[in-house]
Amino acid sequence: MTTQIIHILGLGSMGLGMAKSLLRAGHEVYGFDTNSDRLAEFRAAGGAALTRESPAAQALVCVVLNADQTRGALFGDAGWASGLVAGGTIISCATVAPDFAAEMQEIAHERGLTYLDAPISGGAIKAAEGKLSIMASGTQAAFDGAAPALAAMAETLHRLGETAGPGSAMKAVNQLLAGVHIAAMGEALAFATSQGLDLARVLDVIGVSAGTSWMFENRAPHVIEADYTPRSTIDIWPKDLGIVTDIAGESGLELPLTQAALGQYRAASAAGMGAMDDAAITRHITARAGLKLPGDA
Repeated sequence: MTTQIIHILGLGSMGLGMAKSLLRAGHEVYGFDTNSDRLAEFRAAGGAALTRESPAAQALVCVVLNADQTRGALFGDAGWASGLVAGGTIISCATVAPDFAAEMQEIAHERGLTYLDAPISGGAIKAAEGKLSIMASGTQAAFDGAAPALAAMAETLHRLGETAGPGSAMKAVNQLLAGVHIAAMGEALAFATSQGLDLARVLDVIGVSAGTSWMFENRAPHVIEADYTPRSTIDIWPKDLGIVTDIAGESGLELPLTQAALGQYRAASAAGMGAMDDAAITRHITARAGLKLPGDA
């Protein structure tokens, strides 16, 4: 198996798991995060802090939050793309608009680098297991340069095109469904609460019935256990569903269900829940009706 020197930017719930998967596969990994606790956990797992003195990398994995952070982290005044070898590969994993991904590819090519538009899905557990689903598009050279890192991080690699953009478009489809499903989960649990149903039994029954979804089965336990430790936050969804509705608007496409879910997340964020786990959308919905969830006083 080919091993590489790999730089990774962003050691949050997804990036840290991905970094550990890269280490487990034998790569020499240097990581950067503004959060010292995350960096300490990464170093405890065998990684090293990324500095300007770190050896040049064959691949750079960028797992930051959004387009602005991606641009800054890669090509800003202190951009880390300069730490790649000539012909090195950027693997960009943030949820962004397809046009933005195409723009980043163009800048990378101007600097003699390759760029893989590579949004991720699967959650923190699969990130830590090296079993993500990665929706990737880019040149053959980008896929070749990214191959050792992708093998360590992904269970399923979807090749979606020969230029950046289609990977991000596919991630937008995924985020539309995921965001709407989480909002629907919140409404379903709120409705069940209003009917006096035990939420653990709701999970048991719906989990083997036609109304279930992966998001329902994954997020409902957070509500039942009153555990809103953020794995994926409320504030992610105004960004991601905002990207979806912006893209749709450019095509003259109306998405009323997506717009409704987007409104729920924006309201929950405005109510002070933005940094909470996105399962807390349930708390936002029940609070307006005066209903009590597990853990509520």
